[in-house]
Amino acid sequence: MRTEMYDVIVVGAGPVGQNVAERSRAAGLSVAVVERELVGGECSYWACVPSKALLRPVIAIADARRVDGARAAVTGRISADDVFARRNRYVTDYDDSGQADWIGSIGADLVRGNGRLDGERRVAVSSSDGERLLTARHAVALCTGSNAVLPDLPGMAEARPWTNRTATDSVTVPDRLVVVGGGGVGVEMATAWQGLGSMVTLLARGPLLRRMEPFAGEMVAEGLKEAGVDVRIGVSVTELRRPDSSGPVGISLDDGTQLEADEILFATGRSPRTEDLGLETVGLSPGSWLDVDDTCTVRGVDGDWLYAVGDINHHALLTHQGKYQARIVGDTIGARAAGQPLDTEPWGAHAVTADHHAVPQIFFCDPEAAAVGLSSAQAEQAGYRVRAVDVRFNEAQGANLYADGYQGRARMVVDLDRETLLGVTFVGPGVSELLHSATVAVAGEVPVPRLWHAVSCFPTISEVWFFLLKAYRS
Repeated sequence: MRTEMYDVIVVGAGPVGQNVAERSRAAGLSVAVVERELVGGECSYWACVPSKALLRPVIAIADARRVDGARAAVTGRISADDVFARRNRYVTDYDDSGQADWIGSIGADLVRGNGRLDGERRVAVSSSDGERLLTARHAVALCTGSNAVLPDLPGMAEARPWTNRTATDSVTVPDRLVVVGGGGVGVEMATAWQGLGSMVTLLARGPLLRRMEPFAGEMVAEGLKEAGVDVRIGVSVTELRRPDSSGPVGISLDDGTQLEADEILFATGRSPRTEDLGLETVGLSPGSWLDVDDTCTVRGVDGDWLYAVGDINHHALLTHQGKYQARIVGDTIGARAAGQPLDTEPWGAHAVTADHHAVPQIFFCDPEAAAVGLSSAQAEQAGYRVRAVDVRFNEAQGANLYADGYQGRARMVVDLDRETLLGVTFVGPGVSELLHSATVAVAGEVPVPRLWHAVSCFPTISEVWFFLLKAYRS
């Protein structure tokens, strides 16, 4: 077995691993990046990028139909074949050579194969070319992401359900699609496939987008229904049947209802990709989420050499949050390698503060739902003295110009003791681009009186900020 030494070994070449590698190289450290699938990971090929490529044509048509004069130009159905071709273009036809070349361009080495821990600071890599043993002088960063979870139901294996991967790389439109799950993947894929021509039924045990303000899920449910989705809340699947491998799926629900679909998609949660990482060789449990401190250093492993970054530490299962953590980890590894002290104060270079109180998230359904920070209920449960301020978007002329009869709602949650924002939620067409301004306000703890002087351009949707602040002052 070949043995090679690097300063840093990164296991996983998705966006998270790439950012760890880039920041470590910027610190002058030698880096090996290990990847068993496509360089670019889940986000590039089966999640963020392809899902948004599928959604954009659907939302563009919906937006055009909301504007008098443009509505008459919308005729016929969306061309699913053209949408799939567009999706394939954005996933580079599942060719990762461009991203692989980028890893080389920063001076890191790409090692293809299945990487597993093999004791302290060691990663064994197996591939068709044989076995290699990589040893790290300073750090190993695990950036392996997460897998879709399928519930343990009778008939699951024979039903051959879709997961997010099938839902984003399919090249055919099922006539009837059942989507199970009311989270982000569920509502986005229900939106996309309804727009592409499927008859979609969405099943959820509880409210949609339940971690956001309640009105967000309610408005998204109403939007899905208006688009033609059969939304059923408060139901669970109890059994699946597909005796004919090419036939429909029979679905039993706990309310006694029977459904039949051409395909069924489960969007019911994620599990960490740690079951085959060799965690047992360093005293950790395979298959578990990894417990980390604010530098993403794994707790329970001596020596501050093992890091878990992105989904597998369960802080926030979002690509942008994983990349944010990765930048901090790369800087932390560089500082520790140079023997420099870590600045872990709240605003320090090595403090993962946004993972605690300013996590932004957007769901590109119709209407879009975007939020950062705490909901009003979460803030109250955390012990803050708060005020929730709500306005309708149609108070902003920019929203009315964006869509005739614009329907949307905004809420900001104010910490009354400090007069700073704890959270902001927007629901409506095109609101995703508003979220960064809210994230800056929440992460920066900008005083509300100071926000009053951040004037929004007229006429834009962002003028909703003026009406939120005006309502707070009244």
